[in-house]
Parts: sequence; C-alpha cells; structure tokens
Amino acid sequence: QVFGHPWLLQGDGKMSKSKGNVLYADELVDFFGVDAVRYFVLHEMPFENDGVITWELMVERLNSELANTLGNLVNRTISMSNKYFGGLVENKGVVEPVDDDLKSFVLAVQVPKNVSAKMDKLRVADAITEVFSLFKRCNKYIDETMPWALAKDEAKKDRLATVLYNLVEGITMGATLLESFMPETTERILAQLNTEKRTLEDLKTFGLYPSGNKVTEKPEILFARLDLKEVLAKVEELHPKKEEPVEEAKEENVIDIEAKPEITFDDFGKLQFQVGEIIACEEVKKSKKLLCSQVKIGSEVKQIVSGIKKHYSAEEMVGKKVMVLVNLKPAKLAGVLSEGMLLCAEDAEGNLALMTPEKNMPAGAEIC
Repeated sequence: QVFGHPWLLQGDGKMSKSKGNVLYADELVDFFGVDAVRYFVLHEMPFENDGVITWELMVERLNSELANTLGNLVNRTISMSNKYFGGLVENKGVVEPVDDDLKSFVLAVQVPKNVSAKMDKLRVADAITEVFSLFKRCNKYIDETMPWALAKDEAKKDRLATVLYNLVEGITMGATLLESFMPETTERILAQLNTEKRTLEDLKTFGLYPSGNKVTEKPEILFARLDLKEVLAKVEELHPKKEEPVEEAKEENVIDIEAKPEITFDDFGKLQFQVGEIIACEEVKKSKKLLCSQVKIGSEVKQIVSGIKKHYSAEEMVGKKVMVLVNLKPAKLAGVLSEGMLLCAEDAEGNLALMTPEKNMPAGAEIC
C-alpha cells in the first residue's frame, strides 16, 4: 500500500522559496527535537485533508500535548514514586472503583485495539490521538486519586502505592503504543521506568509491570516548555525578512516562476483544451478546499474537481465559462472522480483566478 498524503501547508498557503515561508525539517529538529517534529507532522496531517504547519502551532502543540500531557505525567509519577517510596513501585492490591475505571478505559475501551485498527486504515493522526487519550486518562486518574492527599495519611500508604503502580503501568502501556510514532521518546520513558516495551499480546493485560521494580532516581524532562516570543526571535535571526521593492513590483506587475523543461510541439499537441460552461457545482464533503463542478463541453458533461473553494463559492461558479483540459486521465480526489482540469492563474500571494475566454465563446469551442 502507498499512502499518498495531501499538502502540508505553511499557514494558509503552499510553501514557496519565493515567498520565503519554507520551514526546513533540520531547523525544526534543532528547535524542538526529532520526535516532537515526528509527532507534529504525523498528528496534524489528517488522512484526507491538507495539514498546516507554523512555528506558532509547533510551540503550542509541544507545550500543551508533549510537555504537559505526556512529559509532565511521566515526571510527576516518577517524582512521587521517589518521594513517597524511594522509587519502589509495588502493587499492594488496595483497589477502588476509580482503578477499575482506568483499567476499563485501557482494556474495555480497547485503546491498543483502536490504535491498530486506525493504522490498518492508514489513519495515522487518529491512531496518535488514541495513544494520547490514554495519557490524558492517566492525568485524570491523578486528579481523581490525589496521591498527595493519600500521602498525608499513614493508614493509606498501601492505597498510595497501588495508585502509583497503576500510573506506572498505564504509562508503560502508552509508551509501548507510542513507539511507532516517537521511538526515541518511548525508549527514554521505559528507561526511566526501568522496564521494557510490551508485545501487542501483552497489551491485552493490565498489571504486568513487575511489582518491586525501582524507577530512576533522577527523572529527566522529556519536553521542555518553550516561549513563543523567544522562538520567533531566533527564527527571525536565522531568516531575517527581506525588504521587497513593493513599488517596483506594482509598476511592473511581473511574477517570476521556475521554468519547466522544454517540450516539443508534438508534446503540446497531445493536450486538448476546450471552453466549458459550469452548469452545476457543489462542495466536496470532508474537504476544506475542493469544489465539484459539472462542466458542459459541447454535448458532453464532465465532472471536474478543483481546489478553489477558498477563492470561489459553489454558487458563483454556476454559469461561468471556463477553459478546460479535457483529455486528462480521470482520477479521484477525496474519493470523488475528476475527469478534467480547470485552468487557473496564481499570483505570488497564492490567489487563484479562473481563466475565462475573452469573448462569449460556446461551450465546446476548441482552445488552440
């Protein structure tokens, strides 16, 4: 199977060297670390829609998801284990209903099975969401059990030990599921918990962490929170904004694009362009940018899917005369068959405009 993913956009438009908005992977890794970049790109690119990446979004996700939800969970659990039991993690078996709720979420709700099912359908972003739902449930478990309150009552010492054991077990299972997406992070978590990753079969059972194991004495911070202003200031140092000759560009109204390889007249002769009239148009469901048009070309009607929803509404498309590449091999976009291509022009800001005939030419007229 080949996963042909959609566009990864910078802000609201495509990355372009001429626009100066390209984000380079090695620079992102220098700022955030390789696993954080893996997480962002895999999690923020939905299966059927374009994904968006910006410095602001990277910082937000690192702080909220990686530093808070995951990193803080691991650090708090290890720190409490060291503070209250010298790092010893034991299952004392003092169970309360809230423990069953946690186990039910992992096993009855079947987080491991859900992750596997999502991956079978190539829905990587959804699979990662399932993994992090387990970490979020562990954080909720801390709020529900309040280990710091249990620690104040000597009679509840065994209950506190059981709570911390359940947290270590839940984190171990989540770290195992995380390995496919963030392998280095999984390795660091398991090393701090002094345990090994589970097999998929083992993930069907809650409570396999060896009772009596000791966690590391000095937990490391998995993901440090970043200050957005500091990050943007460093980015500005790396890529200072260039002064553009605005007035000159306005006067000349010229856009330079990268030249493509030369073709022969025979190559060009293979392309068939005709005037078409749009007689119906609707938005493509589950897509942020696609419109599906019914285009009359002579006596024939072709269905054409175009990524122009940002620039045209379905209503205003109806009745337009357009220029069409009619002998393009049919293909499916977002699951909808497209039998041609509408010709558009694009300026330096990413604005699109349909190419229309200067005179009122009939639908089907050949463009030559």
